[in-house]
Amino acid sequence: MSVNRALAVLTVVAYVTLPLGSANYETLVLPTLLVGLLYAAIAIAGFPWVQKRGRAFAVAYVCVQLPLGFTLFSLSGAAVGAILLLVVLISQTVLLLPLPAAIGVAVVIPLVHLGMEPMDGLREGLGTLAVMVFAAVVTELVQREKRAREELAEAHERLRDYAAQAEQLATTQERNRLARDIHDGLGHHLTVVQMMLQAARAVIGTADTGRVDTMLAKAQDQAREALAEVRRSVSTLREPRSEPLAEALRSLADEASAAGVPTGFEVKGTARDTRAEVEESLFRAAQEGLTNVRKHARANTATVVLDYAVTDLIRLEVRDDGVGLAGESPDGKGFGLVGLRERVAGLGGRVAVDSVEGHGLTLTVEVPG
Repeated sequence: MSVNRALAVLTVVAYVTLPLGSANYETLVLPTLLVGLLYAAIAIAGFPWVQKRGRAFAVAYVCVQLPLGFTLFSLSGAAVGAILLLVVLISQTVLLLPLPAAIGVAVVIPLVHLGMEPMDGLREGLGTLAVMVFAAVVTELVQREKRAREELAEAHERLRDYAAQAEQLATTQERNRLARDIHDGLGHHLTVVQMMLQAARAVIGTADTGRVDTMLAKAQDQAREALAEVRRSVSTLREPRSEPLAEALRSLADEASAAGVPTGFEVKGTARDTRAEVEESLFRAAQEGLTNVRKHARANTATVVLDYAVTDLIRLEVRDDGVGLAGESPDGKGFGLVGLRERVAGLGGRVAVDSVEGHGLTLTVEVPG
């Protein structure tokens, strides 16, 4: 039951008890019922209306009901019902005005006993004051508990929204990861297959069947690797790379050489163990770099450099002597570079692309490790 409904029920109960009056004072029944009816009507029907208005209406409400309550107390012969109606007023004042203002009204209400004998008035006044202050405090506590429940419900709703957003973000990140893996892995192998088949077609008319067979065998191996990449990406389970990073990069360089672009490989400094995700990112960066060399650079040679010379930093460079970017911005160079930047940024590293038209390109990746 809401506070307003509870106060409305208490108002009706108090009104019904008004004719009972008090054993020590005379009750003017008809005036009491009429004034009580007016008071109750305002308390039940007028209060919800005043709640929706401003502070001025709240003050006016209290200023109207307080004198009516005093009059009702006198007409009813100090009936208990009149005190209960004043309790209703105190609770409503707490709902309308700040708590100090409600306490001020609670201090004024005991003045209804001024017409009694001094000792009786003091005794009754202190009892009424205690009841009014208690009613004000209880109403305030109920309101605070209600506000706390509302804030908790709101916080719970926000938490649900945050959880939904986090789930959506995780889904998006996983999709991006799968897209990067498919592009970096499958795209690399299919590019090699395409280059091998192109080379095989170029020499098929020379009757050099041994060379053609070698190229087709390598293309078949690359197709098998591409299928393995698809299976790993679809299942979202990345199989750990068993071979050291340097050996994996040397194999990439050999593949690029076999595909028609002689590619060297260098290791600077002393190789050291590092996190699997760092090695994976560097391997993918080399794949992307060499794939772009074969597809776009029209290069005669390329070089892959793995540099451990700087402490706590691993640098990878993929250099070629091709045509460069021909004035294009490296920031918009296809999904591969975008995915590579995202992958490396997640590790706290950076990607740089340096190119001079007609003088080749250098892809540099630096990752803490």
